[in-house]
Amino acid sequence: MSPRVGLTVVALVGVVAGCRDARTPLDPALYGPQFTQAAGGGLHGTIAFHSFREGDGDIYVMNADGSDETNVTNTTDQEFDPIWSPNGTQIAFGKCAGACEVFFSEVWAINADGRGLRQLTHGGGFPGAWSPDGKRIAFVSASDGDDEVFIMNADGSQVTQVTHNDFVRDFPTAWSPDGKRILFQSDRDGNNELYAMNVDGTGVTRLTDNPASDEGDRAGWSPDGKRIVFSSRRDGDDLDLFVMSADGGGVTQLTFNDGIEDDDPVWSPDGKQIAFHSTRDGDEEIFVMNADGSGVIQLTFNEGIDDAVPVWRARPLP
Repeated sequence: MSPRVGLTVVALVGVVAGCRDARTPLDPALYGPQFTQAAGGGLHGTIAFHSFREGDGDIYVMNADGSDETNVTNTTDQEFDPIWSPNGTQIAFGKCAGACEVFFSEVWAINADGRGLRQLTHGGGFPGAWSPDGKRIAFVSASDGDDEVFIMNADGSQVTQVTHNDFVRDFPTAWSPDGKRILFQSDRDGNNELYAMNVDGTGVTRLTDNPASDEGDRAGWSPDGKRIVFSSRRDGDDLDLFVMSADGGGVTQLTFNDGIEDDDPVWSPDGKQIAFHSTRDGDEEIFVMNADGSGVIQLTFNEGIDDAVPVWRARPLP
């Protein structure tokens, strides 16, 4: 997704996207994983993403080659922006009831098989990143009046506020592979830039400094911690994908598509590929490419329906 202007707009974005191809809601008796087939392409692993193909937001998983799509949540609520637990057994995501008339979301989680749906936050929240050890989740909440970074245990307990900046929107995007740092997006200088900080909120380091918006809700470190992938408008009014070294240097542009939004990139577990969503076929679809920007492959094909915010499962299921 494009940068979020508060949690209220996040939910509104999902509603608008979901209304592009509104359909009759699913019968509650049919809730549970539903399976479809798609063409394969030889890629490996599992990708979670959200889609509005049923008329509302749902969380799906598929093989990394686009095959065996599974609707995991399959409710009439809006569910969006999934994040995998490190062991691949759980998915956390944003959720708001009905058509989100109140424009308010909470963090929920579900088992990868579609069972065990549970609510984690109860004062507003949107998922950002799971810690590498699987014990904690960084999320954003406006419970103190503006968007701030919070951390909680993976079961929703022991919530701690990490950032404290009035009239500023801070959004966590990734947890470093060594578990010591959190990457976050902030507009504290007037536009979106990427920063890193210690898990307790100390040691804030600015990584990007550009008049254009540097963003990406899934901007994150490569598995080896040496690079960061992100999206930016520094090549024009549209979003393109970039990669830089972990200290913010050596910025390299990966996609070059005028008038097209390439957004929310995420590394494959081996760091050799990047999944992302793009509007290059007219609506948001999921794509994957090599880490140098070559070999782009389209994974979803749903005309007029948004499939977006992919996230690659870090490890196979045991």
